[in-house]
Amino acid sequence: MRKILPWPFVLFGAAAMLVVAAGSAAAAGNVALDGKTLSPAWAIPFLGILLSIAIGPIIAPRFWHRHFGKITLAWAVLTALTLAGRRGVDTALSVLDHALVGEYLSFIALLFALYVVAGGILISGSPRGTPLRNGAILAFGTLIASIVGTTGAAMILIRLVLRANAARLHNVHVVVFFIILVGNIGGALSPLGDPPLFIGFLSGVDFFWPAKHLWRPTAFAAGSTLALFVIIDWWFYSRDRLVMPVEEVAGSKLRLRGGNNISLLAVIIVTVILTAQWAPGGGITIYDTPLPLQDIVRDAVLFLTAIVSLWLTPDQHRQANGFSWEPIQEVAILFAGIFVCAVPVMAILDAGHDGAFAPLLAAVTGHDGKPHDVAMFWLTGLLSAILDNAPTYLVFFKLAGGNATELMGPLASTLAAISMGAVYMGALTYIGNAPNFMISAIARERGVKMPSFFGYMAWSILVLGPVLAGVTYLYVWLR
Repeated sequence: MRKILPWPFVLFGAAAMLVVAAGSAAAAGNVALDGKTLSPAWAIPFLGILLSIAIGPIIAPRFWHRHFGKITLAWAVLTALTLAGRRGVDTALSVLDHALVGEYLSFIALLFALYVVAGGILISGSPRGTPLRNGAILAFGTLIASIVGTTGAAMILIRLVLRANAARLHNVHVVVFFIILVGNIGGALSPLGDPPLFIGFLSGVDFFWPAKHLWRPTAFAAGSTLALFVIIDWWFYSRDRLVMPVEEVAGSKLRLRGGNNISLLAVIIVTVILTAQWAPGGGITIYDTPLPLQDIVRDAVLFLTAIVSLWLTPDQHRQANGFSWEPIQEVAILFAGIFVCAVPVMAILDAGHDGAFAPLLAAVTGHDGKPHDVAMFWLTGLLSAILDNAPTYLVFFKLAGGNATELMGPLASTLAAISMGAVYMGALTYIGNAPNFMISAIARERGVKMPSFFGYMAWSILVLGPVLAGVTYLYVWLR
């Protein structure tokens, strides 16, 4: 298993080489898509693919699981053909080339590297699932999520949590809080933590900006949620002890295996940070999308790090972790379609008040013409919950002007509101963030009776409602 890459990445590599060949043969001029001339109807494929992702797994889970790639391809092809037919082949090739080569490649390179490397880290053993031990594990997962990514932290710790609480009569709430804390809130402090922040990083936001500006609200949100978890877990634990003394369940010592992957995680972190500060000049142009040398080096190192992890990590470590290619393949395919379908939407948003989405812009803008932070926070968050937090972040990033320098400066409170909304409220549904479904699926495989889509929503709203209200008042309204 460790020497074979999943087929989407082989396919993507082949497609990239074809694009390079085409670019060297006939590089086109940079043809822009004028968002001022586009109607709201151009957003139909984008809304269609997001609604497919939201509704498909609920109403037809088997059909969706078998055919999500075809559905995604259909929406992407509709977008590409419409662009070619209405705006010309050169324009379509130019904007799609920029979306896939200039944006998607770096996005998926980081997710792929974190997924593969974290999937090789095995924590064996089974502690007893007491409230304090559960709280400690969730706190640790929340802390490392901004370093190894929410997906990576979930991969490392979810099976440990499930083993620790296997003897508990009530363990559903443990997984629900795990999704909220480890799969979402914990990733708010770096571009490595959550996909929306990495998209912001690719759009020019400084690597350390989230840590500098979001650590206080994130500490408040995580601390409040963790305290609530310990209280609820203690109550369930007390009820469990009336039936079966959990203390009598034998535990086993924790052991860390696959430690070489920790060094590879350090390589990923250092690579992303250093290449963000390195500007040597030079690079290549693929069709008409320039790729700076630092971006090429970063993405190449990320892919190579994943390959080294596959080569060095014993197969039994990944098998014990339940590692499979399916989750990352699904993310790769779905986000390729999302990036393509988002092209005309981003062009309309770039047009600002002259574009078809001017009413949406007005809804999140105050009377003084500046973004309304509370509206940005809640609209970004609620749409992240029912759609997906990465593209939703990008939409509101554009609505706020799309200028990273300005958003990190005079509009820092707006960027903070968008970032917090996308990351925190991605936990409100199973589809808000990539790890949510993965964690739920693993728990179901281990016999945990996870709540339905709407049952989980009820849990998350009850848990996060007061927390989000506190964040709104203390860190959005009063800023």
